[in-house]
Amino acid sequence: MPADKYVLGLFTSEDKTVSAMQAMSEAPWQIERVHSPIPSERILDSLAVKKSRLGYFTLAGGIVGFFAGLALAVFTATRWHLIVWGKPVVAWIPFFIVGFEFTILFSVLANVLGLIMLSDLPDLNWSEHYDPRCSGDHFGILARCPDGRQQELAEFFRTQGGEPRLFEEN
Repeated sequence: MPADKYVLGLFTSEDKTVSAMQAMSEAPWQIERVHSPIPSERILDSLAVKKSRLGYFTLAGGIVGFFAGLALAVFTATRWHLIVWGKPVVAWIPFFIVGFEFTILFSVLANVLGLIMLSDLPDLNWSEHYDPRCSGDHFGILARCPDGRQQELAEFFRTQGGEPRLFEEN
């Protein structure tokens, strides 16, 4: 089975990039990555990216953290039996403060862990199919096509107003 090849279409404006991305939705090629020198809501909308699952990591971390904080406070109170002015050893109201702090701590840690897992970090080959002009004044659409159809994809980028760059695999 022939390996897929990559072609990068370089565009000078956001409008041309978005129109090329919309035209590629009906084409047989697949967009792998889009490089932009500026944050662009229009490009993000054109990609139709699914909603992130990162919030579930944060929620799970918060729930685990709350109960871990309560458990730690109850455990330490029952181990030491410090009775102050006849108050109960397990006083729930102050323990909710500890649970709240652990909620924040575990939520942040789970969020960072989820970010690393969901974004496949570290990406050590990020520059393999990259053009440095995408950091300055060009927008880039990296598309994948079957072997032998690179020229067809390059011509598509030319008709959309872009400059194609073909990558030779090692």
